[in-house]
Amino acid sequence: MQSPIRLIIADDHALFRQGLKLLLALQDDLTVVAEVERAGQLIPIVAATPCDVVLLDLQMDRWVAEEIAPLAHRAPVCVLTASERIEDAMDALRKGARAIVHKRFAVETLAEAIRTVAGGMVWVPPMLQAELAAQTNATSARRLTARESEIVRHVAAGLRNSEIAARLAISEGTVKIHLNRIFQKLAIRDRVELTLYALREHLVTAPGRGRWQSS
Repeated sequence: MQSPIRLIIADDHALFRQGLKLLLALQDDLTVVAEVERAGQLIPIVAATPCDVVLLDLQMDRWVAEEIAPLAHRAPVCVLTASERIEDAMDALRKGARAIVHKRFAVETLAEAIRTVAGGMVWVPPMLQAELAAQTNATSARRLTARESEIVRHVAAGLRNSEIAARLAISEGTVKIHLNRIFQKLAIRDRVELTLYALREHLVTAPGRGRWQSS
């Protein structure tokens, strides 16, 4: 039997943490291994506790978006938020979050997001996908080469430049050159917008309602 996905819940509301923990306990493949109630505890607890996904509320005793990047080096971050601001979602994704889940969603939706990011993919709800994609100004008028499309698919799957280089048996410098050309061709600013472009242009497939993976 496969080991359950280990979770850390980071939220400063005790009732929310306790309720979420009880609901997640109903999922056979999920288990909560630690809880965090103060922003200052985030890095130490995640560093000391082996886990597969961090469930992070952006608004704890302070705004913790800046903690996403260091946390993401240790485990995939699934952002739980009450914010409806597209800017907050984009900021979280650019800092390294692998999922954005609104607190009003059902626990089944959160469980789907957790399983998706634990499997190395990105999860964004369909409505947010559409709004984020509408904000990008990418165009496919200038077609990508086969190698460029391949790199885009790997970026959408969450691979770093070094991992893409190893996968394609090319140097990391060559990957950077390709990415710079891709950004210029598509008038895209960063990897988040490139992932959204890949989804919109069907360079990746969407096996679930809110997730995407490389095809």
